[in-house]
Amino acid sequence: MQRFLCLVDRINERIGHAMAWVALAMVLVQFLVVVMRYVFAIGNIALQESIWYMHGIIFMVGAGYTLLHDGHVRVDVIYGDARPRYKALVDIFGAVVFLLPVSVATLWLSWDYVINSWKVWEGSTEVSGLPLIWAYKTVIWVFAVLMFLQGLSMLIKAVTFAAGRETNYPVPPCIDGRPERDPEHLREEV
Repeated sequence: MQRFLCLVDRINERIGHAMAWVALAMVLVQFLVVVMRYVFAIGNIALQESIWYMHGIIFMVGAGYTLLHDGHVRVDVIYGDARPRYKALVDIFGAVVFLLPVSVATLWLSWDYVINSWKVWEGSTEVSGLPLIWAYKTVIWVFAVLMFLQGLSMLIKAVTFAAGRETNYPVPPCIDGRPERDPEHLREEV
């Protein structure tokens, strides 16, 4: 079980780092588009579309990384100051009732949408746009799978803690083949 948890955490950690590079590329392409347009009066639809693609990819593919590091927005009125056992129970409930079913539903409901795009090799409606809408729509599946896997990892860690087999909660990510025992996001501020 630990191998599975480490594998999922490692995959989302590496993807998160890759998304940082995609964000940098997006900023550089945006800068290039602005310079081309306002300095040289040259428009480029493919470059503009690539910015939209990168923006969507960062959020969709990076969602598992954000979940790994407990970075998604939540209402901390009760959860924030709660005891670790309560947090684990809330996370178990959230994963079982919301996260995992929504991930499966996203994959299932987008199936025909993505398959139909692949069948026709869907491209941009713009003449000089990118011919890769079929690939971009596939990111929906990547999002659903990564969120499902990281949600399953989170659920297993929460159940392990609630059962008394783990002493820290949230259970630290397992990135380098072993769990981190003192991650920065768990340190108390003095």
